[in-house]
Amino acid sequence: MAQGTIKEYDEATHDGSLLMEDRSEIAIDATSLEGAGIRTLRIGQRVKFDLSDEGGKKVARSLRIVTID
Repeated sequence: MAQGTIKEYDEATHDGSLLMEDRSEIAIDATSLEGAGIRTLRIGQRVKFDLSDEGGKKVARSLRIVTID
């Protein structure tokens, strides 16, 4: 799984974007959150995800929030 940091997130639409470790930007959509049982995200929050290519656009899927133990 890849890792990244939430760059922006719209609470109303559940869409947003994240930055991968190489600083490339990846889209997040509502279905990525719903399938993972995530209700909201915070800017700066670390996440793990699978990367999907949808119509030439990279999208984060199967998001998991990274926790520090």
